[in-house]
Amino acid sequence: MFNEDLSFFIICSYDSKETSISANDFASPCTFFALRLLLTEKGDYITRSKIKEQLYMSHRKALLIHNGNAGNKNIEKALGAVVPVLSHHLDEVIIKQTKKKDDAYHFCRSIDDSVDTVFILGGDGTIHQCINAISALERKPAVGILPGGTCNDFSRVLGIPQNLAKAAEALMSGKKTSVDVCQMNDRYFLNFWGIGLIAETSNQINETEKALLGKISYFTSALRTVSSAASFPMTLKIDGEEIKEEAVMLLVMNGQYIGTNRIPLPDASIEDGLLDVLICRNTNLTALRELMSMEQGSIDRFTGELSYVQASRIEIETDTAKKADMDGEVYTHTPAVIQVLPQHIDMLVPANE
Repeated sequence: MFNEDLSFFIICSYDSKETSISANDFASPCTFFALRLLLTEKGDYITRSKIKEQLYMSHRKALLIHNGNAGNKNIEKALGAVVPVLSHHLDEVIIKQTKKKDDAYHFCRSIDDSVDTVFILGGDGTIHQCINAISALERKPAVGILPGGTCNDFSRVLGIPQNLAKAAEALMSGKKTSVDVCQMNDRYFLNFWGIGLIAETSNQINETEKALLGKISYFTSALRTVSSAASFPMTLKIDGEEIKEEAVMLLVMNGQYIGTNRIPLPDASIEDGLLDVLICRNTNLTALRELMSMEQGSIDRFTGELSYVQASRIEIETDTAKKADMDGEVYTHTPAVIQVLPQHIDMLVPANE
């Protein structure tokens, strides 16, 4: 027989060796595997081989992926904020630390059917990697975002607190909602895809500056880029309707934030099955005024410095290949075909969202 008041411990895997440490000692930089150990009535710990035999049938299992490039002190603080909360609500939490660029992607691709939820403790780049893997799975676990990056843009759309401990509590006591995912060729994105000014801004972000200044680095990069922004021709096919355009930036959005700044699109929603397409023809003050008035729905479809339209599919062609920014990651280029996968992934959100 086992004590119903289960004790939580962490099995730490390092160089293929496993040792048990208490929940207060998870500051090690190694990869963590969190397992709930059952206590016997005498208080003795059961061996790991016995755990599989005696876990409850209603076992709730989650994978927690965290960014290993954040530095040991930051990792310790972040895990200290979220692991006790998750362990209180879940039967088993497997904690994996990324060490290489594509680790998060591969962790999610190898998820088996026993994992109910994937918690992503990191920034928009880590989330992007995970979503690209999960979106292609036949059976998709629910996703919980724990904002641990510089901007955490999509977590803001979901109304998730930016404090990690509060975020973990809000997700564990919250609800599930189905959100749209956008597919670009053979890749996926949650927040936005863009060419022109947005991609050039991302390319010019200095990593040292980003580490020192955080989200302010996005603003300083934008200032450097705006002065040299040049327009480019493009052909768009929006839900089958072909349009010739010349612009300094094209944004295809699912979310509503870029670099912590909210883009005031009047009809934006992450569960409407529609892309929000923003065409910016200039970077002058007229364009800025039009952007600020968009939320009132006062922008005509294809006039002025900005155009805004919703669609389920858009095809983009440019005279020469242009680098594209996808959720803050610049690694693809035009031409591109983007479509919405309606309510493709379940996400944990606070109960009041």
